[in-house]
Amino acid sequence: MSKSEQRISRVMSLVLRHDPGSIGLSLDENGWAEIEALVDCLRRDGKRVDRELIEKVVATSDKQRFRISEDGRLIRANQGHSIEIDFKLDEKPPPEWLYHGTAMKSMGPIKREGLLKGERQYVHLSIDKETARKVGSRHGKPVILEVAAQLMEKHGHRFYQAENGVWLTDHVPPDYLNQRFTP
Repeated sequence: MSKSEQRISRVMSLVLRHDPGSIGLSLDENGWAEIEALVDCLRRDGKRVDRELIEKVVATSDKQRFRISEDGRLIRANQGHSIEIDFKLDEKPPPEWLYHGTAMKSMGPIKREGLLKGERQYVHLSIDKETARKVGSRHGKPVILEVAAQLMEKHGHRFYQAENGVWLTDHVPPDYLNQRFTP
């Protein structure tokens, strides 16, 4: 992804996940926006963008952050919202273990409170350690936490899987966490 594509991807993440009003964009209750409205709003905000660039960002995003609707008219972020969005996700049984990457400096609160969703709608979990390591590396010295997902589900916690494969849950209490993997 080129630098200009990375910049547009970051702006798209901001407006589609957190603050659509910052550029005058509206999302529906499921997080969808019209692609043409996104392009128009980004242009009015001074960004050099067209539909082709938006489609390229969606297609080349290594994290599959965005999705275009089947009819090609709408776009939304797959997860990570701090605004209330109804994804209409069905509960799904998780694998035995999931992983969460964080920074060493965050471990004190995590050991006391577990993984909290903070300003997002859900706690994000990965199916593999490498993805978790990459996430944790963005915040400092990474720590990979092992989450006993099936045990959590057995004890009544609900899990969902976003369209890009990220696992979602409301909270991971500390008793379900193992700090076993550090890069």
